[in-house]
Amino acid sequence: MTSILIVDDEPAVADVLSFALRKAGFLVHTVGTLADARRALRAAPPALVVLDLGLPDGDGLELCRALRDGPGIPVLVLTCRDEEVDRILGLEQGADDYVIKPFSPREVVARVRTILRRATAGGAAALLRHGDLALNIDEHRVTVLGVVVELTPREFDVVRALLSSPLRVFSREALVERAYRGEALVSARTIDSHIKGIRRKFDAAAAGFDPIETVHGVGYRAREPAQAPARDRDDPA
Repeated sequence: MTSILIVDDEPAVADVLSFALRKAGFLVHTVGTLADARRALRAAPPALVVLDLGLPDGDGLELCRALRDGPGIPVLVLTCRDEEVDRILGLEQGADDYVIKPFSPREVVARVRTILRRATAGGAAALLRHGDLALNIDEHRVTVLGVVVELTPREFDVVRALLSSPLRVFSREALVERAYRGEALVSARTIDSHIKGIRRKFDAAAAGFDPIETVHGVGYRAREPAQAPARDRDDPA
């Protein structure tokens, strides 16, 4: 069985997560402090850590950094912090994804599975598929039903971020971090321009195809299912 370590000092939260993950077929161990987490990691390294950032004996980001720089164990961060900068910081420090409290246990299980699939494939998957949309990481190529869609490097990174966590709603700030990686100071609204360009190019490749859903007041996520209209599916040429 695949092992999961939950690090959360709230017993009610840990119990809910533990029940959901065990029901999904995972072997689960729970601890409530950074010190106990470090001991558990030394004793039996898990396949993934579900980590609360606010712990009684320190900041969970310290453990994120240690896991990123050491064994490379994937991390799903739990946070009740409202500031977007805190969530972006979690990703910068080594977290693979985050969930904001209160959360759906089913969503946590889905994200755990997604992260583990990527890790099993050796990090970022070489090929991400989402409905009729395929993104080849190695070749830096995007296709809809085999039709190549020419995206700029920034547009490619935006699409890659959305497909890497299809259940997650990405804020504009989070997409800026994924697309620019701190290389430049850009407005979060720059993402709106990228999304507009991406949609225009997808529509040109398959009329009416739009794999991106706008979540008003929050940001963007991959639309489910991402399928081309029936006429394009029958005749991709």
